[in-house]
Amino acid sequence: MPESEAPVQGARPDRAASTNPRPPLRLVARVRELATFGLVGGIAFVVDVGVYNLLRATLLDDKPIGAKVISVLVATAVAWLGNRYLTFREGRNQAVVREAVTFGLVNVGGLLIASACLFVSHYLLGFTSQLADNVAANGIGLVLGTAFRYVAYRHLVFRGSPAVTTPADTPDESAELATVTAPARTDDPTRQNTPQTHLHPTH
Repeated sequence: MPESEAPVQGARPDRAASTNPRPPLRLVARVRELATFGLVGGIAFVVDVGVYNLLRATLLDDKPIGAKVISVLVATAVAWLGNRYLTFREGRNQAVVREAVTFGLVNVGGLLIASACLFVSHYLLGFTSQLADNVAANGIGLVLGTAFRYVAYRHLVFRGSPAVTTPADTPDESAELATVTAPARTDDPTRQNTPQTHLHPTH
């Protein structure tokens, strides 16, 4: 059979793959991560509202600020556990205390973003109605704060523990010693690769 008419191996799988494309695994993982992040955030929001109203109806009926502080703390703990063991479970850090503190600081940053949006809308732009305040704080501020939290969670909080140097990562001492003690090669053709012999006097 002529060489030009020889069948090309692997042509059929390539054609099948081109007719049935699949999304990249990284894209699928990122979509799943975003969906889980949104689910955890929704659960934390429900916990925040539920705990706040429960405290207002029972123990802290005349202390709304205290009730809100407690509800935010409980919701933050729920969000941390959910993101640690669900959304970013592969990147959770072994230093639990440091991770929790960083998580709390990131949430404070998200709260400041929402407060800044409300401040700009209410005091600088003059939109003082209740609807405008809700749009600024719970609309624009919520979107920007959520985006900030996601990026910070992924790159600051849940980025895993630093790699530990293993003996396999270090150079072999024996190889280094062999390199140091190896005889140097010379450019002199009369001396290169010439075995050294010792002449002993004959008696």
